[in-house]
Amino acid sequence: MTAAVREGTAVRPAAPPGRGRSPGRIAWERLRRDPAALAGLAVVTLFVVTALAAPLLTRLNGWEPETFDKSAIDQALGGIPLGDFGGIGAEHWLGVEPGNGRDVFSRIVYGARVSLLIAVASTAVTVLAGTVVGLVAGYFGGRVDTVLSRIMDLVMSFPSLIFMLALLSVAPEANRLLLLVLIMSVFGWPYVGRIVRGQTMSVKHREFVEAARVNGAMGPHILLKEILPNLTAPIIVYATLAIPANIGTEAALSFLGVGVRPPTPSWGQMIDNGLLWYQVVPTYFIVPGACLFLTVLAFTLLGDALRDALDPKGSGR
Repeated sequence: MTAAVREGTAVRPAAPPGRGRSPGRIAWERLRRDPAALAGLAVVTLFVVTALAAPLLTRLNGWEPETFDKSAIDQALGGIPLGDFGGIGAEHWLGVEPGNGRDVFSRIVYGARVSLLIAVASTAVTVLAGTVVGLVAGYFGGRVDTVLSRIMDLVMSFPSLIFMLALLSVAPEANRLLLLVLIMSVFGWPYVGRIVRGQTMSVKHREFVEAARVNGAMGPHILLKEILPNLTAPIIVYATLAIPANIGTEAALSFLGVGVRPPTPSWGQMIDNGLLWYQVVPTYFIVPGACLFLTVLAFTLLGDALRDALDPKGSGR
C-alpha cells in the first residue's frame, strides 16, 4: 500500500506552504516570527504615539516645552540643575535643561513630533516623486529614459549635506519645517527613482502586461493598474528605510544650526546644546541622543525585516 492510499481512502498531498494565503498575510506571519522586527515595531509605535500625544503628555507632566522653571536650577552656578541626574524627579521626569530650567521630557516629546513629521513628510514627497519619474523612465524607455536618468545622475552626484547646509543658510527667515522637507526631498527622490525604474523595466515585459496591452489598455492604465501594484513591496521597503535616514539628516542639520530653529524643540538641537554641559550634566546629552538612536535603530530593524518578509524568494523565517 502506498503512502497516498490508506485503508482504501486516497489521501490528498499536503498543499504547498503559502497556498491560499495572501502575500500580505504571509509577510505578516514572517514578521511575527522575527523578534527584531517586533522590537522595532514596538519602539516605532511607542515614539509615534508619544509624538501624537505630545500635548496630552505635557499636560500630565505639568510643563510646556517653552516654560522656564528657575526654581529647578542654581543660577549662582550658571544654571546647573538642582538635584541628581540633571534634576530628574517627580516634578521633572527627565530633568531640566541647564541654564534655563525648561522641562526635558516636554521638549523630548515635542521634538519627537517635529523629527517624525519632517522625516515622514520628506519621505512621502521623495517616494511620490521618485515613483512617478521611475515609472515613466522605465516604461517608455528611449529618449525619455535617457533624459530622466541623466537628471537622476546629476542630482545624485551632488554632495547633498553640503548643499543642504548652503540652501538652508541662505533662507534664514523661511518656514524651517517646510524648507527642510523640500530640500531633503530634492536630494532624495533619485534613489527611489532608480529602484522603480529598474523594477519597471523588468515588469513591463511580463505576460500580464502584454495581455493588458493586447486587450487595448493604454499607457496610464498599464502603469497604474498593472505595473505599479507589483512594485509595492520595494517601494514600502525603501520608504521604511528612508524614514530613519531622514530623521538622522534632520537631527544633523539641527545640530549644525541650520535645521529647526529655537524655540521649536528638536533632538538634534538638544544634542548640540548638550555638548556644552555633558561634563556637568551628562543626562541632558544622553536623553535626546538615546531617543534618536532608538528611533533610527527601530526603523532600520523594521525596514530590514519588511524587506525579508516581502521578498518572494525569502526563506520564510
